[in-house]
Amino acid sequence: MDGQSHAGNEWPTVLLFATTAIAELSVALGIAATASLVAFHSSLQHEVIHGHPLKSRFWSVALVFPAVGLLIPFERFRDTHLQHHHDPNLTDPYEDPETNYLDPAVWHRMPKPLQMLLRFNNALIGRMLIGPAISQFIFMKSDLRLALAGDRKIMRAWILHAVGAVPVITWVVEFSSMPIPAYLLAAYFGISLLKIRTYLEHRAHERPRGRTVVVNDRGPLALLFLNNNFHLVHHMHPNEPWYRLPKRFDRNRELYLGKNDGYIYQSYLDVFIRHFLSAKDPVPHPLWEGKGKQ
Repeated sequence: MDGQSHAGNEWPTVLLFATTAIAELSVALGIAATASLVAFHSSLQHEVIHGHPLKSRFWSVALVFPAVGLLIPFERFRDTHLQHHHDPNLTDPYEDPETNYLDPAVWHRMPKPLQMLLRFNNALIGRMLIGPAISQFIFMKSDLRLALAGDRKIMRAWILHAVGAVPVITWVVEFSSMPIPAYLLAAYFGISLLKIRTYLEHRAHERPRGRTVVVNDRGPLALLFLNNNFHLVHHMHPNEPWYRLPKRFDRNRELYLGKNDGYIYQSYLDVFIRHFLSAKDPVPHPLWEGKGKQ
């Protein structure tokens, strides 16, 4: 047990050393490598949220708890993501914490400059450049409001997150050749990489299962995202480990594409070609007219 504990708690530090050490050769390469680590670490956290890889939930969480990316507390990621997995509420502007759609009534009240900013954010280039800042601002503003209202669960999540961030920052300052601003930039770019995956995971559709995409990619980005690009398969079988998702899709391709009305992209190259400069859909939810909350 002690050996497992040590391995569980130390591997993120080993990877952090490996990526930040590259900064001795080139700060730019160090940023790129660390950004990839941050994105991959988030993918590993996602696996843990869904019950992998160990039978012991405590030790599974220990594997991914250190706040490598600094921005999102693990417990808040867990709670909001599990809320997102209530499929009937997918893309709901109020009930789905991972959606980018807005209630049209809210959208029409927004100042024009803010509308322009959010339209830019709806193309993939915008989602990667300013998307992390927008989503982090909205997320932290909501959590602050809830914490000030007395939500102790959220307070606890942020306190534990701050504790976990201490060894990460200490490592960067004391033992790494990467300056703190460079590490923060890498953390931001790590979220930018994740925005490629989340950009079109869900669309507005009358049926819940018609809202979730399959990106039939088997390349480096699929590995970085631990095959979460087979997102419909993941939503239908959330307890399935990442390495089984592609084969499960291949065995039942017509079934899955029948479920989501053919919502599929053949690769992430296809996604970039079609949406890097052009939004896939509007910011206001196109099927939300008359459903706004009072």
